[in-house]
Amino acid sequence: MDFTPTVEQRAARELAAEIFGDLSTHERLSALGTAMDAELWKALCAAGLPAAVEEIGLVGLVLLLEEQGRTTAQVPLAATCAYGVLPVAVHGTAEQRDRLLPALRGGTAVATGAFGSRVATARRTADGWRLSGIFPAVPWLRAATHVLVPAQLAEAGPEKIAGAGPGQVVKAGPGQVAGVGPEVGAGRAAQAGPRAEPRCFLAEVRAAGIEAVETTAPWAAGRLTLDAVPAEPLGGEGTHADVLGRARTAFAGLQAGVCGGSLGRVVRHTSVREQFGRPLSTHQGVLMRAADAHMDTEAIRVTAYEAAWRYDQGLPAAIHALTTAWWACEAGKRVVHSGQHLHGGIGADVQHPVHRHFLWGRQLDAYLGPAPGLLAELGDALTADALTADELTADELPGAALSAGEPGELLGDTPLGVAALSAGELPDVAG
Repeated sequence: MDFTPTVEQRAARELAAEIFGDLSTHERLSALGTAMDAELWKALCAAGLPAAVEEIGLVGLVLLLEEQGRTTAQVPLAATCAYGVLPVAVHGTAEQRDRLLPALRGGTAVATGAFGSRVATARRTADGWRLSGIFPAVPWLRAATHVLVPAQLAEAGPEKIAGAGPGQVVKAGPGQVAGVGPEVGAGRAAQAGPRAEPRCFLAEVRAAGIEAVETTAPWAAGRLTLDAVPAEPLGGEGTHADVLGRARTAFAGLQAGVCGGSLGRVVRHTSVREQFGRPLSTHQGVLMRAADAHMDTEAIRVTAYEAAWRYDQGLPAAIHALTTAWWACEAGKRVVHSGQHLHGGIGADVQHPVHRHFLWGRQLDAYLGPAPGLLAELGDALTADALTADELTADELPGAALSAGEPGELLGDTPLGVAALSAGELPDVAG
């Protein structure tokens, strides 16, 4: 495995970092509130970054999303690429690619996915396919023009499927607890008998019913109601699993960036803030907590790179996508909590930039997880007849890169041997 970015991937990442750094500032984000940043989205599309994903692959997308996560930029880059650009490019027909990709590349079309613990029902009529179903919270739905929907064919089974994919955390309403309740979360739904794999259908959002939903992070989410909505099939058997795995990997890359941004703020804060006459970063307790956060962030990043690289190489990657999704949930939650804690009292200020990283980290944890459900799904995959642990070589095991010791470019432009993740080396958080 070699995760060193290509020239094209490096150039795209540097351009994204420049655009996000210039436009996704604390002041602009505070003024936006929960709205999508239309100006930033226009700048990203004008620079050709969504279009570039077809060339730079999933590894390149992960690199772009890391830069977005560092600044918590409020744009649907992950959703449009994971549920629009890549699925259409990989699984669409020639006619679909010619018709849909130009608008997705240019930003005039925005895609999202209704991947969660529910699936719709698809029925073939004389006028084509029709979708019916309800999805409580779909990210970036209010900004989207198209939505990719997993659906069971009318004769294939009921509308719910266990462990279907990423879930969504919704802010609590009266008498509710945030992130708790039916249809929220995706790692593990109730046990059920064998079901056919859902098929993927692309529908126009304007034909569906939408209600605004406010989520933990400002993702312009909405409740999607499909009532015999026209749709077109995308791909065939295996498309759902492929889209789900790529989406998990992409959003894990976004979480790596969120955690990296939170940790970067910790480094800056603890290097200048003094206690007992010396910087906070020189205290052993702070150093150890920051080092743990660094190791967790690197684990998310390297497993995301591994899964993305395998998809780009055409290798089996489903269990690797599950692995990075688990790290994004379990480790991501720890990192953003540490980020707030190490800021002391100001970490509790909801107006402070580090609080935004906390909200995004918790949102991604809930969207990809829950973590125990992902572990259970990973266990099922490893013990399935088609893919057993005995059939995997040491190099193919999920997270093998964590101890492989092969060099990769994991921290900006500084090559880092990933063996450091298993060697227990601590970073110098004082800079």
